[in-house]
Amino acid sequence: MAMTPLLALALALATGHYPKPGLLVKPAERANAEEAPVAKTPAAEPGSPEALLGTRALAWDVTDWINSKPLALKDLKGKVVLVRWWTGGGCPFCAATAPALNRFHANYADKGLVVIGFYHHKAQGPLDLASVKKATKSFGFQFPVAVDPNWRTLKKWWLGGKRRQWTSVSFLIDRRGMIRHIHPGGQYAPGSKAYEDMKAKIEELVKEK
Repeated sequence: MAMTPLLALALALATGHYPKPGLLVKPAERANAEEAPVAKTPAAEPGSPEALLGTRALAWDVTDWINSKPLALKDLKGKVVLVRWWTGGGCPFCAATAPALNRFHANYADKGLVVIGFYHHKAQGPLDLASVKKATKSFGFQFPVAVDPNWRTLKKWWLGGKRRQWTSVSFLIDRRGMIRHIHPGGQYAPGSKAYEDMKAKIEELVKEK
């Protein structure tokens, strides 16, 4: 028969031998004293930025390279790669972010960072490569730029049939080709928190060997 608190007390009074304190603890109190189970972290939603982190970046499918010979991601192994999708004039977010991209290129290229801009066409009318080159020059881009025709790589890397608020996404890829940081779009102007977050992550990755 289980020793209840009342029976234990009666036995103590009768014999003069008092039970150990734990015997007088009510079952509910004892259960509460046990360590609570650790809550599991919910799994990241498939396709979310969190789910993409730590995955290998896919090969891109782009054309019409500017400021560079054609580049393949596999050929950039050992480099930290920042890929930013942008579009031409009339995009305030692209204009606001252009100085950040230029700073990253100027400050970290010699430390192993390769900044790449992928132009994805949004303007009315057909894509005009001369206009892309003009926008590249107006933004001051001296790093490699390429055209992502029909958003082929953007769809493969980011959209994938999902509803996204922005298409001007940025992927930061480490020296092993793994995605380590994603800015989901819009802008990261110098001095903003998003800019500082990107800068800190770049500095972290260029130090990795």
